[in-house]
Amino acid sequence: MKIAFHGAARTVTGSKHLITLKNGKKILLDCGMFQGMGAETDELNRDFGFDPAEVTYMILSHAHIDHSGLIPRLVKMGYNGDIYCTPGTRDLTEILLLDSAEIQEDDVKFTNKKRANEGKPYVLPLYTVEDAKSAIRSLKPVGKYNTWIDIDSDIQLMFTDAGHIVGAASVHLRITENGKTEQISFSGDIGRYNDAILKSPATFPQADYILIESTYGSTLHADAAPADAELLRYIKETCVEKRGKLIIPAFSVGRTQELLYALNKAQINGTLPRVDIFVDSPLSTEATAVTKAHPEVFNREVSDLLKRDNDPFDFPGLHYVKSVDESKGLNFRREPCVIISASGMAEAGRVKHHIANNIDEERNTILIVGYCEPQSLGGRLMRGAKEVSIYGTRYAVKAEVGVIRSMSAHGDYEDLSQWLACQHPGDIKKLFLVHGEYDVQTIFKKWLFKKGFLDIEIPERHYEIGLR
Repeated sequence: MKIAFHGAARTVTGSKHLITLKNGKKILLDCGMFQGMGAETDELNRDFGFDPAEVTYMILSHAHIDHSGLIPRLVKMGYNGDIYCTPGTRDLTEILLLDSAEIQEDDVKFTNKKRANEGKPYVLPLYTVEDAKSAIRSLKPVGKYNTWIDIDSDIQLMFTDAGHIVGAASVHLRITENGKTEQISFSGDIGRYNDAILKSPATFPQADYILIESTYGSTLHADAAPADAELLRYIKETCVEKRGKLIIPAFSVGRTQELLYALNKAQINGTLPRVDIFVDSPLSTEATAVTKAHPEVFNREVSDLLKRDNDPFDFPGLHYVKSVDESKGLNFRREPCVIISASGMAEAGRVKHHIANNIDEERNTILIVGYCEPQSLGGRLMRGAKEVSIYGTRYAVKAEVGVIRSMSAHGDYEDLSQWLACQHPGDIKKLFLVHGEYDVQTIFKKWLFKKGFLDIEIPERHYEIGLR
């Protein structure tokens, strides 16, 4: 048995890990899109590093685009099997892939206009809306966490709750070869054990090999100020004191719902200033509806709140922006307001326009509330860039740039360590660190050594290794 790492290898996006059995069967864990990787992003997304037609089974840990975003291309290029996932992941993946496909088509139209003017040949999108619809039909939801199912005679699959977003799962495979069964466990993205909305990550049976994400492998979220208090501070300073706009790039799935839940609690407690709050992302609106449709993932606090508040993601002063004209109208608004808009890395979507229209005024604030690839617009703003390019135009960064580091759906190194705590380190034959930046992973590796995990590897992209 071999495993190859074709994405999220010494980087955070593009999750793709391919297991090859001795009998030739191939199991693909996730098929994510690379994001925020600069000029090489498109090339990375067009080259899988393997032949999709040779993949026997695909298993999806959760719906985020850096884990699911290349599924339509995988199917388009020859994969014709089922894609196993949880029901929540199936629902979120449908809306995310359709949105992504529209972005692919729109981006190519813009690119081809420029290429035509330069006398260059047209390029094709990674996939179309029709490709996405075809791929969605391959999603096969597995009904329950913590239940082993047979994929075939020598492969069993179990999902456990990863606590990251609705439907997110850690993936566990029991693979039998030559009469010997071994377990490979893939963390997916691990949530936090004190998440505001979701249940904590679950324990899982002893594994032989583990792939664990390491996004925040060198970070302790508790070192940062509490997210709810910081969010209210930025609203008061920007909207009340400076009379400006607070622009919050936020992932449509997970982060937007966390923000809305925090604001709803503040409104109930009487600490939310009277200011209009706009969610300007059709995808966020759909994702919030899916979240509401899966109350089984909510933690006890949210479940208790539902007994007296039938919608923990809605409150007076909240407005969902539906049309493009409404979105454009926010650019001409002079009154203070909060605008929550996708994407979270500020690499695409309506939020780029809001940043472009507000970045040159000192009274405004751009608030980063999640992980950003260093080369993304959000990443450059986080690093203190004095000037940025947006849609080919240079802008001086005069607005304040704020960061709430404790607002993350990814666990920190203590959460990651707690996820591993149900395992006996001496029984782990090898542990692979994926989905993280290399300098962070090297720090996390040293931490894990102290925990007793001695055989740890940080694979490079397209690295393949035999599992003894």
